[in-house]
Amino acid sequence: MARFHIGLIINPLAGLGGPAAFKGSDGMAEQALALGVEAKAAQRTRTALEQLLALRERIEFVSYPGAMGGELLAQMGFEHRLLGELGDGATTAEDTRRAVRQLQDAGVALILFAGGDGTARDVCAVVNASQPVLGIPAGVKIQSGVYAISPRAAGELTARLVEGGLVRLASGEVRDIDEAALREDRVTARWYGELCVPQEGGYVQAVKQGGMESEELVLADLAAWLESEWEPGVRYVFGPGSTLHGLAQNLGLETTLLGVDMIEDGQVIARDVNEAELFALVDGHPTYLLVTAIGGQGHIIGRGNQQISPRVLRAVGLERLRVVATKRKLATLEGRPLLVDSGEVTLDDAFPDAVRVWAGYKEELLYPLAR
Repeated sequence: MARFHIGLIINPLAGLGGPAAFKGSDGMAEQALALGVEAKAAQRTRTALEQLLALRERIEFVSYPGAMGGELLAQMGFEHRLLGELGDGATTAEDTRRAVRQLQDAGVALILFAGGDGTARDVCAVVNASQPVLGIPAGVKIQSGVYAISPRAAGELTARLVEGGLVRLASGEVRDIDEAALREDRVTARWYGELCVPQEGGYVQAVKQGGMESEELVLADLAAWLESEWEPGVRYVFGPGSTLHGLAQNLGLETTLLGVDMIEDGQVIARDVNEAELFALVDGHPTYLLVTAIGGQGHIIGRGNQQISPRVLRAVGLERLRVVATKRKLATLEGRPLLVDSGEVTLDDAFPDAVRVWAGYKEELLYPLAR
């Protein structure tokens, strides 16, 4: 079984300023350590990772050496590989930023980071807007909406993702309080940006009580969202299947049920194209590729849509692939991952461990993918 790749960054200095009554740790770590304050970030990260021990055979961590992650992962027996190097002194904000860059370049599905609002600022400064991240609360100040409510909750949510549960993606604000002003009893907070954060998705309460998600209503909602988000001059490939055909019908577009069609500026510009025609349409032109999953089976590439060939996928870019599937359809997989079988092993291996799924009006889920 292919392993699920998770990035891990620990800010070992996070939280030191709290017990020392410094109102934060920015620039105060050495003074806190001199007062005998013990670092807690690794222990809080351990609490999160303990929720993943039962899934150890399914996970590979990618992290930084020593106190930034490698040391703890080795102690806990997790499969992992390390990137980068650390100097002899205390870790810095630049170490965190460098680690984020390298982890996302490594293609991890999720970056877990332990720290406080200062750490979230460092992550936000360099991370790609589409990279899912989740904070393990370990700092003094936790104002940002990018942290789990507890270390254990961070681990449980990550476990849900690895196991194939429905995990919604949302934007979380990064905010930080001015520590110098706080030490003078003035509370001044500032907005620094937003991060892509997984949240508890799955079923709404009505489904658990016996209600059923309406496929027709969901497709109407998805159509309204897509229509409001059309990018001028950008092409949208609609793959085969009743889900995308129904989506197109809600947009007032005549597409083929079992063919591949091309939409641009809200109009069908090509219907039922073959592989060569599709490649000519996407090569060198900004494009999004919309596919759906085969219900009960999970394939999104390589079953019934061979027009979407490896060269088409490369021309479009895997980062511009979107899966369209209702939660009801995903439930038929019973936790199994989505599947790709492009015909080229190297390309299949380049797919991320989890893909974005459009599941409702402005509702994106992060769902595991296997090769």
